[in-house]
Amino acid sequence: MTSSELARQIHAASHLTGDFVLRSGRRATEYFDKYRFEGDPVLLDSIAREMVPLVPAGTEVLAGLEMGGIPVVTALGRHTGLPCAFVRKHAKEYGTCRLAEGADIAGRRVLVVEDVVTSGGQIVLSTAELRALGADVREALCVIDRLQGGAEALAAERISLLSLLTADDLRAAA
Repeated sequence: MTSSELARQIHAASHLTGDFVLRSGRRATEYFDKYRFEGDPVLLDSIAREMVPLVPAGTEVLAGLEMGGIPVVTALGRHTGLPCAFVRKHAKEYGTCRLAEGADIAGRRVLVVEDVVTSGGQIVLSTAELRALGADVREALCVIDRLQGGAEALAAERISLLSLLTADDLRAAA
């Protein structure tokens, strides 16, 4: 599948118009409902397959951010064979009381995986916590970069943003 065909499928499945408040607090007239492409197992599998070449050499663990990054990281793990960690927004207060469940991250090269990036705020917060737990995080990988400052915010924290597609790619493919 070409990237423009994949972009067209993602756009058809997830593009909404209206008045939306984003996680960053910004308002938008278009929205990519990530759960629509994440909830389609065939489309999600195609997305993960196309993301494989973007995984940096030396990556030891894929870390999906709650909630949208979890299905993406699970599908990507199936294609790469890499173990996955599931990163909560806040460590749970019971059981293991862990921030990152699944694969151990301490002392390992970890790739943060997210679905859609706008400001990059959650990646910045989660990466700081992962680094405090001993993870070596250099990059984040997303399905869609909305091109609204996320890459620049991440670069300021020494995180390179890798994206499968941008909002412009989706619009062009529509």
